[in-house]
Amino acid sequence: MTRYLLMLLSTGLVLAACAQDEDREAIPEADPEPELGVNLDNLDRDVRPQDDLFRFVNGGWLERTEIPGDRSRWGAFDELNQEAEENLREIVEEVSEKEGVEEGSPEQMIRDFYLSFMDEDTVEEAGTEPIEDLLAEIADIDERDAIPGTLATLQKRNVTGPFSFFVSQDPQDSERYISMLTQSGLGLPDRDYYHDDGESAEQIRKAYEQHVARMLDLIDYDSPEEHAERIMAFETEVADSHWTRARNRDRVATYNLKTLDELRELAPAFDWDAYIGATGAEDIEEIVVRQPDHMTTAGEILEDMELDLLRAYLSWHVVRNYASLLSSEFDEAHFDFYSRTLQGVEEQRPRWERAINTLNTVVGFQLGKLYVERHFEEDAREQMAELVDNVTAAFEVTLRENPWMSDETREEALEKLSSFNTKIGHPDEGDWRDYDGLDIDASELVGNYMRSRAFEYERMIGRLGEEVDRGEWFMTPQTVNAYYAPSMNEIVFPAAILQPPFFDPDADKAVNYGGIGAVIGHEISHGFDDQGRQMDADGNLRDWWSEGSEEEFSDRAQVLIDQFSTYEPLEGMNIDGEVTQGENIADHGGLRVAHRAYRKALDGAEAPEIEGFTGDQRFFLGWGQVWRTLYRDEALQQHLQTAPHSPGEYRVNGTVVNMQSFYDAFDVSEGDDLYLPEAERADIW
Repeated sequence: MTRYLLMLLSTGLVLAACAQDEDREAIPEADPEPELGVNLDNLDRDVRPQDDLFRFVNGGWLERTEIPGDRSRWGAFDELNQEAEENLREIVEEVSEKEGVEEGSPEQMIRDFYLSFMDEDTVEEAGTEPIEDLLAEIADIDERDAIPGTLATLQKRNVTGPFSFFVSQDPQDSERYISMLTQSGLGLPDRDYYHDDGESAEQIRKAYEQHVARMLDLIDYDSPEEHAERIMAFETEVADSHWTRARNRDRVATYNLKTLDELRELAPAFDWDAYIGATGAEDIEEIVVRQPDHMTTAGEILEDMELDLLRAYLSWHVVRNYASLLSSEFDEAHFDFYSRTLQGVEEQRPRWERAINTLNTVVGFQLGKLYVERHFEEDAREQMAELVDNVTAAFEVTLRENPWMSDETREEALEKLSSFNTKIGHPDEGDWRDYDGLDIDASELVGNYMRSRAFEYERMIGRLGEEVDRGEWFMTPQTVNAYYAPSMNEIVFPAAILQPPFFDPDADKAVNYGGIGAVIGHEISHGFDDQGRQMDADGNLRDWWSEGSEEEFSDRAQVLIDQFSTYEPLEGMNIDGEVTQGENIADHGGLRVAHRAYRKALDGAEAPEIEGFTGDQRFFLGWGQVWRTLYRDEALQQHLQTAPHSPGEYRVNGTVVNMQSFYDAFDVSEGDDLYLPEAERADIW
């Protein structure tokens, strides 16, 4: 991780010398100046912040940094992720050397899964044996009656067909869990990959078909090229009925509560009773169908599909899901397409890193507990809680002063804000996820992973009919990220993000507010973005906006949509302003409210200059540095086609151009590249 330099003169030796002179009055030691919290070597002084804040803050870093050969991108998040992985490796390797640990204990699970991943000889010798039972089950499909049960059984092992089943909080009743159906079944990252025009898209489709054939050949499947061509055609047909990313973001459109009779009417050709029964959710009376017309099409496709094609398709998806855990020929083939072709990655990550990543998936909260014991200072919780309070208070002022909301809508918004729950660092005692009953064997890597997926599936199904677990975390403490959970109406900040450049207890207040303060504001703003605003104080999907307020919000959000849609990170590829609007709104509101909180924290005093930067300027330096990122072109292309976030450069520059405080801080004026006429600036929160 980048080191943050103390750029101030030390007076320690001078004070020590004075203290030794008994005839002179002792000079009281002044409070230490805060560290700047920004590495000045990362700046590019040849770039004006008025023209490009992102490169002014990060240009030095961009110039000297190369993306590691085993990464598709590299930035502040990735540096912290690498540090977390190294910390976890130290923990895991210590645990792995223990003997006599109790069977079923967290230490035994961590140790034996890690050993199973690192035992390359056993993995190599096993070949396809670990997935042969699944392949045999698929090969036994000799009549259509077997299709529903097989699809449900495969999902318990992390393999899905054209749709998948899951359990989540009911968006319209956050006090209960409910079953859901959603689209799935594609081997390429998104539906658009199957239809996009252009040479690059065509090359990816050709490479994908070749990859499918290669993998089928590795499991000795008959006529792999022919089946790969048919699988490609079938997935293209499935992709035709997949909803777009923009449509899938719509929480109203994707909430379609159906009785089982209504589900049967949607796709009468498919045996939903057999499917639901095989999922383990036999007693349900209703289900949310996220994309109803896709279910209709999927049912028709499965009814008409030849069984030999279905067997090939499902066999391919078994291999696709487990390839990286199988012998080297599977692992390398999987890497060659999904990392090298799709993301431009040059080499595999070290096996220990891949082991840690998979271990985080399998028993992540057990590992997280050990991580927190070593690498999280509980004092950070108190400091973060204070920052959350300050940013929340600033957002409250923003809502109260909002000129375009009706009084009725404002009161609902204030009630929602006051109902926010906050989780910091790690789960409280009693809320840590347990893994009692999960069988981990040091000699069975794929078996361990299959059992862990089945274990988590049963945990999910077991929620039906149970009280909603308000203490549950959806990210492990070692995750470098944060989130807003709309049905919980809560913001969550895992331990691993609470470090520089996001948060540094020794750094300048302005930089912390521009970093973690803006992240806090971002997550709060998600409760009031284009989708989050549709959830009420209890986390329920409900229309609580007056007609005029809703129209005002939509008009203001459209300004941001239009603005980001003009940005072209790759030649011929623009940001999708519609798909990214939720994150762009959260950045827009989050940074504005964080700046308001920072100014309030000064309590009327003027911030001192540090290294020639005013307090407001340092605030924006803090924002700019957390989004420093380099992408490979292939990875950036995939990001633009699949991700809800704008690339880092545009999160920095595209957000500040709408803030008057940025114009004031750097004296931005007409003619500067980051100048937008006031009438064209977005103004939401």
